[in-house]
Amino acid sequence: MSKTYSFTKEERLRNKKLIDELFRNGSSFLCYPFKVLWLEQREPQSYPAQVLFGVPKKRFKKAVDRNMIRRRMREAYRLNKEQHLYSILNSSNKNIVFSVGYVGKEIFDYAFIEKKMLKLLTSLAEESVK
Repeated sequence: MSKTYSFTKEERLRNKKLIDELFRNGSSFLCYPFKVLWLEQREPQSYPAQVLFGVPKKRFKKAVDRNMIRRRMREAYRLNKEQHLYSILNSSNKNIVFSVGYVGKEIFDYAFIEKKMLKLLTSLAEESVK
């Protein structure tokens, strides 16, 4: 069976009410260069997780830089979500929404971002199953 490495519109967190609730009531942890805010979801969703990626304008003035960091974060997530996050969430029948904010002060290369994203996804899966 071949895996499909996709990142569909339904996997993106776009619901304003959900985003507000996440930032008001969510739990957080730091996995440098990322800060993760997550919240368990009661209603069933088509995917076990919905995610929001953010890069601060205050720290990275140029949109080109913000977009590049966001693209690297999304790509690392897209390639690793299935085995490090979805498999654990599916086995425990849980749904979560979370945001990944970039708190690093410099632009890291893709290899570093992917390594940290793996660590982040593993930590998130452990936190949400507790």
